[in-house]
Amino acid sequence: MMDLASLQRAQARIADTLSPTALVLDHPLSERLGRRVWLKGELFQRTGSFKARGALNWVRTASPQELEGGLGAVSAGNHALGLAWAAREANAPVTIVMPENASPFKVEAARKLDAEVILHGDINDAWAHMHRLVEERGLTLVHPYDDERIIAGQGTVGLEILEQAPEATAILCPIGGGGLISGIGVAVTELRPALSLAGVEPAGTASMSHAWASGGPERLDPVDTCAKSLAAAIVGECTYSLSRAHVDALVDIEEAAIHRAMRHLLYASKLAAEPGAAVGVAALLEDVVELPPQGDVVVVITGGNIGREELMDFL
Repeated sequence: MMDLASLQRAQARIADTLSPTALVLDHPLSERLGRRVWLKGELFQRTGSFKARGALNWVRTASPQELEGGLGAVSAGNHALGLAWAAREANAPVTIVMPENASPFKVEAARKLDAEVILHGDINDAWAHMHRLVEERGLTLVHPYDDERIIAGQGTVGLEILEQAPEATAILCPIGGGGLISGIGVAVTELRPALSLAGVEPAGTASMSHAWASGGPERLDPVDTCAKSLAAAIVGECTYSLSRAHVDALVDIEEAAIHRAMRHLLYASKLAAEPGAAVGVAALLEDVVELPPQGDVVVVITGGNIGREELMDFL
């Protein structure tokens, strides 16, 4: 049962290792909108994204039986980094299947954290291969988003925002599989229910919007976006249900808008974010999200794991 207490226990469980990330005021965007716009700097978290939170919470609640055969995951990169880093604490080996178009920067970073990385097809192919490995090797699958222990860890982002931004009336959060926004949604609903929570997806992989329209998770094929960290072909049963209960709105962002937001973050905000982290800023720059008439806005900048060559594509 995902509730506020689950998030608070996760926060206490990981607090000795993972520090809160800062809110950074985006001055140009604040001036443009006539209200304060804060960027929640999850790109400054361990392993370069919010994913370390859920991974560490999962590892610290894992049973010996879950750990003994090794862990397995499918990831475009950030979950791979978070899980490989957290699993070191338990001396548990990690096998990650990543799509062949995964960021080379993230692939190399995961290998440096001692993960076995297998590149296999697209994201749907990667999942099929991981399920085979679970059967063959006896791995414990650590789902990147459809797991309550993962969601509780990610939800600590929401607890921090509510403490750091008492005048906020809106939060914009990127959506891939929906774990982060689900955790934030639980925090918002229980602690500040009047606050508006909007999810932002790339138009080329709007799996949560598709699920809402369809009445449940359905696999997208193909998925196509430069924001590879958000390229989840299907959302989870858990994240679908939690999003319907706790998220106020979903908006889609085109690729050109993501490029413009990347340039804004780099040149105006001085942040080298990855494309998936830029979609919330894109929603504000393109004026596609309805905001409350007053109050501060918080945009979650989910990660900054991007190589120099990849970053050049957005300059």
